[in-house]
Amino acid sequence: MNKDQIKGRASEASGKVKEVAGKIVGNQTLEQKGKVQQTVGKVQAGYGDLKEDIKDDLNKSK
Repeated sequence: MNKDQIKGRASEASGKVKEVAGKIVGNQTLEQKGKVQQTVGKVQAGYGDLKEDIKDDLNKSK
């Protein structure tokens, strides 16, 4: 795992907590911020996954 994968997945989890908390207390702003944070986390984790895949492919071809 690389830092982008870790940070991305942590951001996803944190965003989910914010989204649920926003729903519970009726705060639409917090809920939306949570959804945005989850999306950003997914993108970052996906980027980390891609980097890892490329690294693995390069190591296999050696």
